[in-house]
Amino acid sequence: MKNKFSDATIEATMAELLIASNGLQLRAEVEEEYKEGREEEVDPETKGKAFLWCKAFLHGAWKSLHPDEFQISVISRGGLSNRLFLCSLPDTKKSVGDEPRNVLLRLYGAILQVSMSKSESTKPKTEDEFRGADSMMLESVMFAILAERTLGPKLYGIFPQGRLEQFVPSRMLASKEQCLPDISAEIAQKMAKFHKMEMPCNKEPTWLFGTMEKYLNQVLALNFIKESQIRKLNKLLNYNLPQELDILRSLLEVTSSPVVFCHNDCQGGNLLLLEGRENCAKDKLMLIDFEYSSYNYRGFDIGNHFCEWMYDYSHQKFPFFLESAKKYPTKKQQIYFISNYLAEYHNGYENFSSEEKVKIVQGMLVEVNRFALASHFFWGLWSIIQAKISSIEFGYMDYALARFDSYFKQKKIVA
Repeated sequence: MKNKFSDATIEATMAELLIASNGLQLRAEVEEEYKEGREEEVDPETKGKAFLWCKAFLHGAWKSLHPDEFQISVISRGGLSNRLFLCSLPDTKKSVGDEPRNVLLRLYGAILQVSMSKSESTKPKTEDEFRGADSMMLESVMFAILAERTLGPKLYGIFPQGRLEQFVPSRMLASKEQCLPDISAEIAQKMAKFHKMEMPCNKEPTWLFGTMEKYLNQVLALNFIKESQIRKLNKLLNYNLPQELDILRSLLEVTSSPVVFCHNDCQGGNLLLLEGRENCAKDKLMLIDFEYSSYNYRGFDIGNHFCEWMYDYSHQKFPFFLESAKKYPTKKQQIYFISNYLAEYHNGYENFSSEEKVKIVQGMLVEVNRFALASHFFWGLWSIIQAKISSIEFGYMDYALARFDSYFKQKKIVA
């Protein structure tokens, strides 16, 4: 879809880009779940800035592109955080070299900033204050490294409001597809490759409980206006979350789990099924979105993925998700995933004796299912905060209640 801009619009947009010090003030995210291939209107401000970003960061034909030729369309809301756009050269514009003809523009939404020190106020902050330059820069560095290692899309440009990425023809993996044997095996293998990487960031496993402590402090300081949200918050607070977090910490401190570089949000929305490779035996998936990636306990990454089998975020009616505890992987499915993971992670794993393999797998079953508790706790706290700061239409408080309900059910099983 072509979008036209006047010279005055471009000049005004350029001036605004030069003057603004706090970045683009994004409009409220559209709350409709876009269908693949459906075009939505892009507001003039975003169009103008997208054109300038593409001109600034891309080469070849993009440098001589006129505003009248610039094509942009909404391709996805970007899950519960980001806005995604497809920026393209028109068919009539010839390539100069190897420049991409299509790129993905990602504009950041409400990403929680958790880098504040414990000495700072625990007063809930606004959506913009939760997004910090440090965390965005770290994610961009990791994104670039993963792209160089062909573990993620290429990075074409970064700026405070977002970035330009390689457009990968694909679709997000459906929740129900995560349990398919060939899909599950490849997810396990890709996670193992991810865990083997050395990344230039803090290697101490402070992220999990450090983040949950900060989320909890923010939750305890929250105030809601709507009566329905107040009731739900009170129900959650009646769980005595500070005490429960201490109990969880004590359990996981005696649970052996190696520290590796984790994705920390491996679920269908962050797994792309590549176009044209749907029926291939391998390499049909790409892992994306690394804003939560850090050095962390292996058990959390795998346990979190298992928990995500239970949740379908494509539901079109409030609360915009479905939960089914029956979809949590069976012991057989867990062993299948873990065995594929170990085969990729450990060199020579196929030469281990049957007894050695059984011992390792059984140990990981305990590890992973205990750390699944942390997944429920983490995203439960996260969702309470999102209910306060996010403009996206989603039943965040209902989701928080669902995650903590699953936490206590899981706790009875693994205790």
